[in-house]
Parts: sequence; structure tokens; C-alpha cells
Amino acid sequence: MKKTGYKKFIISIITLIIFFLIYSNYFIKEEIEKQVTLEIKEEDFTNSNQIKDIKYSSKDLKGNEYILLAKEGEIDLNDNDIIFLKGVTAYIKMIKNNEVIEIISNYGKYNTINYDTIFSNNVKINYLDNQIISDYLDFSMMKNMLIISKNVVYTNPKNILKADVIELNTITKDTRIFMYNSKEKVNIESLN
Repeated sequence: MKKTGYKKFIISIITLIIFFLIYSNYFIKEEIEKQVTLEIKEEDFTNSNQIKDIKYSSKDLKGNEYILLAKEGEIDLNDNDIIFLKGVTAYIKMIKNNEVIEIISNYGKYNTINYDTIFSNNVKINYLDNQIISDYLDFSMMKNMLIISKNVVYTNPKNILKADVIELNTITKDTRIFMYNSKEKVNIESLN
């Protein structure tokens, strides 16, 4: 009699464990999949690796915010962390002095892991009264560095400057302007 009660108890426990495993594997997994599916449906995918109306936002440890917008993008099939962008606009919002750097370009390449972004073709940088146009911009959020190159023209209310490269630290505002060929000089024209 005691063995029969013991067997029934063990069978009941095993049945409960099996029921719990089936429930957790099927029903809970189904809920998670529904949430993921809803999130994916909110994005306008044209095929498996193309995305429309992209927005990424991130902050560094100091609270500076980086917002990246693009009309469309394509995920690199060889590296899912890389997205090639078209119609790109980015904002770097500096928390310390409430300044905003706006960057616009035709194309971009964005790394979703470290937030590094390469802007190319008709690059325009607007910052306070300053505008820089170029063909290429490499931005590293981790290094707080903008490296602007290829046909660089810097304009402010007083001057127009032409150079090969402008390197700008977004935190310290330290700027380095130079030519690739050391025999060539940076060209500065006064507007006054």
C-alpha cells in the first residue's frame, strides 16, 4: 500500500515537471516570439537586409547624445553590425554647453556596436556659426573625434579655409588642420 502511494506521488511530480517544461518551452517562447515579430513589423523592411526610416540614438558616459537618422539602410551580409546608409543626418548633442553638431551626407556606414560612423558624398557639418563641407567624415563616438577630409572647405562669418584634413575633438574642441603634402599650405581667405 505504501509503495503504491509513493509511486503515485512520483508519477504526479514527473507529470507536473513535464507539464511545466512543455508550458515554458511552448507558451512562454511563443509570447517572446510575438513581441519580436511585432517589433520587426514596425520597421519597414523591403527585403531581408534593407530598412527604411532608420533612427539610432546613444549616449556616452558624460551624457553627450548621438542621434543618427537615415532614409534607408542595408545591413552588410558579411557583418551584421554594419549598416550602409542613404540620406543621412546625425546630431551630436553636447551636454556640457548644450551645443549641437549637425552632420548631413548622401551616404554613411554605421557600426551598431561602437557607433563609429563614416559619412561620405556631400558631407555638411553645421556647428554654431561654422559650416564645413567635404567629401568624407569619419566620426568615432568612443574617441570623441571627427576626422573631416577630401575637399574640405570651412566657413565662418570671418573666414573661408581650404585644407585636406580637419581633426576635431568633440569634447575639448581641440582642432588640427593640415594638408597631406607638407609642402602645400592651408588656404585661408578673410571675408572682411
